[in-house]
Amino acid sequence: MTTIVSLHAHPDDEALLTAGWLAQRSAAGDRVVLVFATDGDAGLAAAAQHGDLGRTRRGEAAASAQALGAARVVWLGYADSGMAGAPTAGSGRLADAGVDEVAQALAALLDEEDADLLTGYDDRGGYGHPDHLQVHRIARRAQDLAVRRPLLLEATIDRTWLVRLLRVARPLASRLPGLTLPGDDIYSARTPALLRIDVRDRLAAKRAALAAHASQAGGGVRTIRLLLALPRPLARRLLGVEWFLRVP
Repeated sequence: MTTIVSLHAHPDDEALLTAGWLAQRSAAGDRVVLVFATDGDAGLAAAAQHGDLGRTRRGEAAASAQALGAARVVWLGYADSGMAGAPTAGSGRLADAGVDEVAQALAALLDEEDADLLTGYDDRGGYGHPDHLQVHRIARRAQDLAVRRPLLLEATIDRTWLVRLLRVARPLASRLPGLTLPGDDIYSARTPALLRIDVRDRLAAKRAALAAHASQAGGGVRTIRLLLALPRPLARRLLGVEWFLRVP
C-alpha cells in the first residue's frame, strides 16, 4: 500500500486538479490523505447565502473526500488569501505565513503517515493565485524536511490547448459576468517531465467530487458549473486526463 498526502490550497482544488488520479489510487488500495491549507472562506461572493462559507466548504470537502475514497482530511488552519487583485484583509492568511512554518507542520504529517508520495502545485501556482504559489513553495520545502523524503508530484495542466482556447475566449469575456481569464503564462508547457494520466475509469468519482462543491458552482459563469454541464463524450476528453510534474 502506498500512502499519498495531497496538499491543496482550498476545497475544490482537489476535485479540479487531482480527483481522478486520487480516486484511482484509492480504488487500488492506497491510502489517500487530503490536506487543505485553508477552508476557502474568501470563495465566490455568491456563496455568501450559505452563511458561514468556511464551514460550508469544509462540509463540501468532506463529501468530495468520500467520493474519492480518501481515508483522512486534514486542515492546516490558515485563512484564504483571496486573489492577487482582490486580497483579503484579515490575519492568518496563507500567503503571509512563513514557508518553513507551514512546511514543518506538513512534514510532521508526512512523518506521521510515513508518506510515500506528496502532491503540490507547479511553480506558477496554476494561474497565479497567491495561495497556490504558496502551496508550491510549502510542498517543496516539506519534501526536504520529512524524515523519509517522499516523491513529489506537482499537479498542473498541459497549457497547450488551454492557451489557444483562452485567446479565442478573451474577446467574449467582457460579456460573461463573473468570468475572469488569466494570461498565457499559466500551468505547464509540454515537456518530458510532464506526466499524463488517463483517469477516464474514475470519471464518475471525479464528477461527484466536483458536484460536492455546490457553493462554488453558482453566481455567474463558474468553472465547476461548466465542467459538470459537459456532455459525457466531451467530459471524458476534458476531465479524463490529469497532469503532474515529477520533481527530480
